[in-house]
Amino acid sequence: MQTVIETKALCKQYGPHTAVDHVELHVPQGCVYGFIGPNGAGKSTTMKMLLGLIHPTAGRVRLLGQELTEKSRLPLLRQTGSLIESPAGYLHLTAQENLEIVADLKGVPHKDIGRVLDIVHLTQDRKVGQYSLGMKQRLGIAMALLGSPKLLILDEPTNGLDPAGIQEMRTLIRNMPAATGATVLISSHLLGEMEQMVEQVGIIDHGHILFEGPLTELQRHSRGNVTLRLLDPAKAAPILRANGLTAHSDSCVVTLPPLQDALLADLVQKLAACGAGVVELTPHTKTLEEIFLSLTSEEAD
Repeated sequence: MQTVIETKALCKQYGPHTAVDHVELHVPQGCVYGFIGPNGAGKSTTMKMLLGLIHPTAGRVRLLGQELTEKSRLPLLRQTGSLIESPAGYLHLTAQENLEIVADLKGVPHKDIGRVLDIVHLTQDRKVGQYSLGMKQRLGIAMALLGSPKLLILDEPTNGLDPAGIQEMRTLIRNMPAATGATVLISSHLLGEMEQMVEQVGIIDHGHILFEGPLTELQRHSRGNVTLRLLDPAKAAPILRANGLTAHSDSCVVTLPPLQDALLADLVQKLAACGAGVVELTPHTKTLEEIFLSLTSEEAD
């Protein structure tokens, strides 16, 4: 699969402070890629380097298969839409009028305005000063979508939104590749929300990439506890001890630490043979937030 964004040993220093430290990203075409980390982790700095807004101290950036240089920057940015920080807009003008200004700056025909307004579910004639924050964010995305970019870079688009606004934004972004053909790179510190809209994940902390890959792979390698509901927990206790397991019991429910599939299957077979009676088995996958905390603690050790 083609890689739309690729960075090699990307670094950015501000005096003695290293904001981004040898970051290597690989964003596949046609996906929603979640760039995740706490505030101050280096997300916005990295995204600004991807857009050529700031120059890296070291390293390289490739966008849409081309090296990002002074010569290639403008042609590449014509194929890239972005929303970095708060969306700009004239409050006394309508969405249509704001988009006409942006379309003229981009050299995009005005006929494209209706298309992007439909994608973000906004009407043409309401003044932006009457918009909620979520509507302003959607207008910012509409501005980014003018000209049918192949790549969309969104920095914290759900920041400050209420639950309804977050839900709207989540649905909009999740459907963006299918609706527009654009690959989406989205950053956020709202880990639970990202888990519901991205396919690929890059986790950054203190300027370092801690993990990159499919969300499913991250979850698969980050198993949570296993809950067993038993008919006779007393009969299960000797089997669990013999297997070196410490279980937390609540009447007929036993909670086990994370286990590989083969070990879990063998244990269930033994419990059934001893008459413990396994009624229900529930494996728990850690949330993205729990995984992130685990990764950051491992990095600190």
